[in-house]
Order: sequence, then C-alpha cells, then structure tokens
Amino acid sequence: MPETFFNVGGSNSVIAIGTAGWSVPKAHADAFPASGSHLERYAQRFDAVEINTAFYRSHRVGTYARWAASVPERFRFAVKLPRTITHEQRLDRAEGLLRQFLGEVAGLGPKLGPLLIQLPPSLRFDPDTSAGFLRAFRDIHGGSIVCEPRHASWFAHYVDALLTELCIARVAADPSPVPGAGEPGGWHGLRYERLHGSPKMYYSAYPPSTLDALAGRLRGDAVHGHECWCIFDNTAAFAAAGDALAVCERLRSHAKLSETPTPP
Repeated sequence: MPETFFNVGGSNSVIAIGTAGWSVPKAHADAFPASGSHLERYAQRFDAVEINTAFYRSHRVGTYARWAASVPERFRFAVKLPRTITHEQRLDRAEGLLRQFLGEVAGLGPKLGPLLIQLPPSLRFDPDTSAGFLRAFRDIHGGSIVCEPRHASWFAHYVDALLTELCIARVAADPSPVPGAGEPGGWHGLRYERLHGSPKMYYSAYPPSTLDALAGRLRGDAVHGHECWCIFDNTAAFAAAGDALAVCERLRSHAKLSETPTPP
C-alpha cells in the first residue's frame, strides 16, 4: 500500500493526505485497486479521509463501525460536525446535539481523527456562546478538534489565545474567506489544511506550483513537530483525488531524495 502518512525528519510527526469523501474518479481509477468498495479502494491509496456527509445527516454507530472495519489499521477518519450544531443552532444550546454526534462517531474507535467545526460566514465570535461551546466540546472530547471560522471576528488575538488554551487548531483554508484564514492558528500541535479549489471554489484543480509550495510547507511544519492534515475539498469536478495524489508523490520523491547517500 502506498504510504500517505509520512514520517518526516526522523520525528514522530506525520503528514496525512486525503480528500473530502472517498470517491474514486474515473480519471484516476488506474491509481487505485480495481476491486472492493469505493472506501476499500480509496484506503489502499490514501490513509486519511474527511467525512463531510455527517454535516448533512447523522450516521449510525454501526455505519461508522463498518467503515472503520473496512480500512487498514493506520487509516484515520476526520469528521465534520453536523450543520444542526454549527448552522442551525449556531453553537447555542447545542451540547445535546454534540453528545449525540460524539456517540455516533465513537463507532470509528481508534480510527477517529480530528473533528471539524466549519462555521457559517455570518457567525461572529461571541464571548459567551462561542467560547462556551468550545469549552464544553473540549470538556467532553479529549481527541483532536479543528475549527474553520469564516467571519473576521474569529481572527482576533484573544480568540486565537482561547483556541490555543483549549488545544483546538484553526484550519488554514484556501481560498481564504477573510484575511488570516489562509494561515493556521490556535493550537500549534496540529496543522489542518483544507483546500477548496481555486480560482473556482470546489471545482478547480491546483497548478503544479501551488502543489509544490504546499508539499514544502507540509514538510516544514512536520519537521517542527506538528501533526499535519491536508484535505482536498475540490471534489465537484473530481479534482481532489488528482491533487492529493500529486502532493503524495512530491512528498514521496523528496523522502527518497533525502535518503539517497551522498557520494564520498
């Protein structure tokens, strides 16, 4: 199985590469095994995925458990919080819904990765509601949490300090919806990049120069001890898989070059 969790610089830090969802587009079908379910085929090529369908509807514990059972041991699932929490309740009085969601994703067991809070662009940071939700989330979940805010109020220094205190990483998003959103923030122990496609969001593939820079940035972050996740969300025209494969190849080529002994 090609490795997409990359150990970098002899450290324990890893770079996890994947896409939002596990579709296997025809244009890249030759890069995946021919047999198995879409998830089984995907998991033979990538070691990480982001489950976006959880945003739209709940999944049973058994469904998550079945997904976990169909992938290799090192595979990890990031899961996006339901819109009932983020967009309908807008983080207000949402603890019951959050506990329900956490009970469902528990079906993934040790294969559960980061939980993603993607917020609506209109949601301002509120010192009571927003901070209260984040504190409650951290109190009841000890695993990785990442937050993708899209309102400028979330990029104030005191919000970044709160995220750091709670060990919640802020997503680095492309394209950046507001100034600062393209850079990681909050807790530095985890870097989570979400690439939505540019110039046409959700559709455009990234040019080689952008993928070169991304691979270099991921290597640099990992060398400094950060766990790095890189998720391509430009899935509408099936560009995500190709971009993810290209970044994996860049990281793999660099690793081989680094291991080549220097001639005497």
